[in-house]
Amino acid sequence: MGEIKIALQSLRMSILTRMQYRIDSIVATLAVFVRESTNIIVIYLALLKFDKINGWNVNEMLFLFSILFLTYAFVVSLFADLRDFSCMIREGRFDRLLVRPRGLLFQLILNNADLMASVGHGTLGILLFLISANRVGITWDFLTILYYIGAIIGGVLIQGGMFVFFSALSFYFVETNSIREIFYWNMRKFAGYPISIYNKLIQGLMIYVIPFAFVNYFPAQYLLRKKDMANYNEMYMYIAPAVGVVIYLAAYGFWRISVKRYNSTGN
Repeated sequence: MGEIKIALQSLRMSILTRMQYRIDSIVATLAVFVRESTNIIVIYLALLKFDKINGWNVNEMLFLFSILFLTYAFVVSLFADLRDFSCMIREGRFDRLLVRPRGLLFQLILNNADLMASVGHGTLGILLFLISANRVGITWDFLTILYYIGAIIGGVLIQGGMFVFFSALSFYFVETNSIREIFYWNMRKFAGYPISIYNKLIQGLMIYVIPFAFVNYFPAQYLLRKKDMANYNEMYMYIAPAVGVVIYLAAYGFWRISVKRYNSTGN
């Protein structure tokens, strides 16, 4: 309970710090919302012209995107320091954490939450969900609601685990922004669409290497039951929420091993 209290206090201090510059925070939030909304509008207009993408209509696509935005809203609140971790290593700021009587990863999670990005992505995710959820044929009973909540938590843990993994690589290479750009941000762009539209290589990467398919595609398939699910093992739909736990624990294990190799940059 003590550690949870400290984590919440850290989040509170982060919020208060951000709100010292309220206008800047509001503008930054709106900028994130407008930037991401513009991409959605372009996709929406394209779908109005072409009707469907591999059997997915516009509302189903919006539902797919809603999961992606909602999960990232939590990720950027919980793991913001890990998103920019290589910079912390390069500038020598990580050394300060070594002398504090708390776990290193614990100190990074919930610290310096990027609330503007969180609110921007979260607002868009909720808006897309409200627009699409009742138009895609989902029966919202207890089991589907429970699965949906589990899928959101699993999606957060998958992306958080990836942040932990790429942060751990910084103990070996210091600068890992290029690696994260290739394997996280580019894969995240692919995740906005049904993975069945891609070639087998991209599909394999998104299922077995950078498992974004378990963030939104397979959870959406459980709820929508689209025909292209026939291309994959049906079990993927059911295990999607649990995949997040496995990915995060594996990343945490890699972090524990890698942090022992840390040498200060001397800055």
